[in-house]
Amino acid sequence: MYDQNELKNKLRAVSEAGAAHHVLDILESNLRRMGATHILVTGLPMPNRPIDTLVQRFRWPDLRNDGIESTSLSANDSALMLGLASSRAKIWTISEGDTEHSELMAAANAGNQMVIVPVTELHPFQAFVFASGPAIQANKWDLAALEVLCAAVFSRLRELGAVSGQRPGGLSTRERKVLELTAFGKTAGEIADVLDISQRTVHAHLQNASVKLNASNKTHTVVEALRYGQIRV
Repeated sequence: MYDQNELKNKLRAVSEAGAAHHVLDILESNLRRMGATHILVTGLPMPNRPIDTLVQRFRWPDLRNDGIESTSLSANDSALMLGLASSRAKIWTISEGDTEHSELMAAANAGNQMVIVPVTELHPFQAFVFASGPAIQANKWDLAALEVLCAAVFSRLRELGAVSGQRPGGLSTRERKVLELTAFGKTAGEIADVLDISQRTVHAHLQNASVKLNASNKTHTVVEALRYGQIRV
């Protein structure tokens, strides 16, 4: 299925598209050809934040209702969390257990495959492409090509102003820096010296980051900051 020249043509079409919906049409067409019947293109919100303003395309018919109605989309859907488990595109086979905890996977039906593509180029913004269908066909080369296409799509969406590099509830630059230094084992005193701030300010930044990330302690805060693309180490 993978064709290098075809990928080049799609990338050129994306770069030349003058409107966000044209960019998304190119991606949707590619996913349909892979066998997708359900498509979600979206940014991922921070914890406890709504997803609505981050959704770029949502074509997700509810097969429990004969596909007549699209399912609702919640920022807490466990399917979205699957995207945080890997930095590479992957295929997930939806199980009965998945459908009990995810409205998205329940609407797509157990047994269907779901392609999950994380987009990491817009750091600290996180984006994902989800596609499901009963006959998804994609080998490792197809997934690699899809990663490249999805990255190009979101880069073009940002150029067109459809996607912002930030998201509501994201960490501030100073909060990210404090957490990065914490991740490298620096103490509050050492961080204060490096950033030329007081230890009290360091602790305040850690506390603010913990609240934003819905974390229970310092270690959990660092882990969630890594998962949500707020810091890199």
